[in-house]
Amino acid sequence: MHGRAAALGAGTILNALATGTGSAFAIDAETTATVELDDSSEVRGTIAEAPDADTRLIERCVELVVEAYGDGEGGTVETDSDVPMAAGLKSSSAAANASVLAALDAVGASVGPAPDDDISRIDACRLGVRAAREVGVTVTGAFDDASASMLGGVVVTDNTADELVVRDEPEWDVLVWTPPEQAFSADADVSRCEDVASMANLVAELALEGRYAEAMTVNGLAFSAALDFPTDPAVEAMPLADGVSLSGTGPSVVAVGDRDDLEQVQTLWDARDGETRLTTTRTDGARIL
Repeated sequence: MHGRAAALGAGTILNALATGTGSAFAIDAETTATVELDDSSEVRGTIAEAPDADTRLIERCVELVVEAYGDGEGGTVETDSDVPMAAGLKSSSAAANASVLAALDAVGASVGPAPDDDISRIDACRLGVRAAREVGVTVTGAFDDASASMLGGVVVTDNTADELVVRDEPEWDVLVWTPPEQAFSADADVSRCEDVASMANLVAELALEGRYAEAMTVNGLAFSAALDFPTDPAVEAMPLADGVSLSGTGPSVVAVGDRDDLEQVQTLWDARDGETRLTTTRTDGARIL
């Protein structure tokens, strides 16, 4: 019983840690999961680019699928990703979505919008969010990040209820700067984030008006201050980019706008330690391969 799927990384418009409302957009960076099921009754995970990393999330994703749609199978799940881990680019959400879809593929469950499908893509996304909460890799459940990864485009979500509020499909070029350090979402200082709730409410208003680029810039300044990340990279980008933000709980910074302008920002960010990546948004979302 074999399944394979891919899901997308994402950038942040609104960090949900302050109020429970979040917003994110999918980018052209993928995590692929391969699931092989057998009669062992135990799921064993491997992360190709980090063999010593914690695999509980992807294992729990497969277990939840088997509990709901399988027959007690065990087996293996392996992920392979070009989304850097603990960088604020939703690597956990992408891994969870890819693992859920690959497991659904392995058990022969259909995924899609049709009424006779076994599960919708948004409910498949909720399985991954449940797994993330159960293994403790997220504070909010990260439904905003997960739904952007699963559905593509821009989403605004209520993370307290795991509900999709808005989905949109703007098309942007995207520049990502990822410094060498890592920052794990589960370690974020939630109380500091709650201190900027008034700014988060403003960001939510802007996002619901479709003013996503402005929203992410306000978000970036507020949460960089709350989480003690430098604002210099964002300030460098502001004269050129349409929007720029700290992504997730950092440390990556993402900018959106015109490609020629972002290439100028890339020249500035290339002088910093770390890596830059010029890419685009994606509106197609996760998929079974």
